Amino acid sequence: MSETSARLLALLSLLQARRDWPGALLAERLEVSPRTVRRDVDRLRDLGYPVRATKGPDGGYRLDAGADLPPLLFDDDQAIAVAVALQTATTTVTGIEEGALRALATVRQVMPARLRQRVDALQVTTVDRYADRRTTVDSEQLIAIGMALRANEVLRFDYASPGASDEWVPPRKVEPHHLVTWGGRWYLVGWDLDRKDWRTFRVDRMTPKTPTGPRFTPRELPTPDVATYIASRFKTSGEQFTCRGTAILQAKARDIAQWAGRNGTVVEELTPTSCRLTLTAWSWTGLAASFGMFECDLEFEGPRELKDAAAHLAGRFQDAAS
Repeated sequence: MSETSARLLALLSLLQARRDWPGALLAERLEVSPRTVRRDVDRLRDLGYPVRATKGPDGGYRLDAGADLPPLLFDDDQAIAVAVALQTATTTVTGIEEGALRALATVRQVMPARLRQRVDALQVTTVDRYADRRTTVDSEQLIAIGMALRANEVLRFDYASPGASDEWVPPRKVEPHHLVTWGGRWYLVGWDLDRKDWRTFRVDRMTPKTPTGPRFTPRELPTPDVATYIASRFKTSGEQFTCRGTAILQAKARDIAQWAGRNGTVVEELTPTSCRLTLTAWSWTGLAASFGMFECDLEFEGPRELKDAAAHLAGRFQDAAS
């Protein structure tokens, strides 16, 4: 009996690992006969696993989705990954807190002792450098957007743009392409049908409408992948700053990079204890003030406008202090 149970678990693990398995290959991997594989498949079906036989020259099996969620089988790495993911799942999505805690408790309960100790050691506390701008979105909202994206259906939604008037605005109509997270926020990348161009929308400002629109054939992004598109989309915010300056800081490059921000920032290591820092800002005075936040000796390289602004700012601070 123990040999049969172990073989069923091995069979279930294989069926979960890939979509289709030829019967002969399963028999080879399990080191049993094709007839034994057929009997084991019937046992899994009796336990509630929807294993479907596939037709073809080789014949085979596929683990389909069922009406109910049957027990799942995780290896050690998968179980630890699930435990960590559940601890951080509520960072940007609301409405899943209780479900995540119950799921974590369920996964932990069925773990072997050796694995439970490793998971208990992973008490994750999320500290986000973008916590001040992080927004949460409702899980149902993400599901509605995700379903339209998966089905390649036009998504209609109301969009609360910043500074929008109280006048009624027609719903946006977009061919959804990707859901992404960036800097603590959720974004939808899609083709705007009214504006005939690619657009990026903050999900927390979207209110999806039903029903969705017609199906469409996905377009190709103007970049090789969505990561490149998002990086280029938000990179422009730093390039729009008109003032750019450089200084030598008597501090380790890795320490400065941790607090230097993102817009147009470049940190170059010069020595183990010094670095060159390039920053951007809307004004020269604001740029000089940005360099002043680092608690270390520094020397401005330029341009002249930055040095003049620093001298002017130093005078203002001297007057304020006296």
